[in-house]
Amino acid sequence: MMSSGILVPGWLQQLLVLLLRFTLSCSTTVNLTNGTECTARGPASYILVFTGHWSPQTFPKQYPLFRPPAQWSKLMAVTHNEQYRLWQEGTLASAGMQSFAEVGLTVELVKEAKEARKRRVVGSMYRTAGILSGIGHSSTELLLTPRSPLLSLIVKVIPSPDWFVGVDSLNLCEGGQWKQEVTIDLHPFDAGTDSGFTFSSPNFPSIPPENITMITSQKPNHPANSFYYPRLTELPPLATIWLKRQARSPVRQQNRVSNHILPDVTKPQRFSETPLDCEVSMWSSWGLCHGPCSRGGLRHRTRYIHLKPANSGTQCPELEEQEECTPHNCLTYQ
Repeated sequence: MMSSGILVPGWLQQLLVLLLRFTLSCSTTVNLTNGTECTARGPASYILVFTGHWSPQTFPKQYPLFRPPAQWSKLMAVTHNEQYRLWQEGTLASAGMQSFAEVGLTVELVKEAKEARKRRVVGSMYRTAGILSGIGHSSTELLLTPRSPLLSLIVKVIPSPDWFVGVDSLNLCEGGQWKQEVTIDLHPFDAGTDSGFTFSSPNFPSIPPENITMITSQKPNHPANSFYYPRLTELPPLATIWLKRQARSPVRQQNRVSNHILPDVTKPQRFSETPLDCEVSMWSSWGLCHGPCSRGGLRHRTRYIHLKPANSGTQCPELEEQEECTPHNCLTYQ
């Protein structure tokens, strides 16, 4: 190797190459950690509260009233490090995630987490009871360690094809400090394993499966979608999680927390009512003429209501229309 006309010995060239490889290796290691290394001296105890805000005022379109009514599955939470993902937007759902998102079963997810625990990338798993209405809350206590400072959780939207809300790899440790309090609004996600458009859609597997994606007010861009609200720039929060650090160690799998320590987020929230515009069908074909073709004869066509308006949404247009018959369109009743 030549540099500025100076001959570099072969042994020095080899040493420089080794140093370069070592430097690149160190850089790669830093990038893989994504800044999640926790240097806190000990574990941290948290109260976790999940609150559903799914109401017919905030989400009036096709709101499920029965068989079953709007409700939430049990919550599953996992503490882990950066080498594990319970779920991740933009990637395919695991078999366990598919089972949970479609029918609310946690068996496969627990198996997957237990396998990850053998590799020491998962800390603990927690579950809470479901909520039998769209509005309500469930809670538990968590213990996070510096080895597993990340929290992921999921709750299924019931009924739905494969929709859920959740948190992916929330880091509760910044450097050497545990966060004291965190509140996060949750929005619906599609697991990509079922192609149904509405809350009550029949089972219709996605072949091949699609990536996990967030559902927005205009995505999927289809009027039949239960979360399709084209007048909104974004959906209101469907749920919220609240985490508060505690000074004591948690009671394992405790699902009831004293009311005096619950935040305001667990109380009924008053969000703006979402306007729902009327949706009507296409016009039917014109009927036959009633009366003489050349004088006073009329023909009619109709349409029907797909979706009634709510919360000051646009009212329905006329459902019947008539026009005078002319010689070129005149077919009369006999």
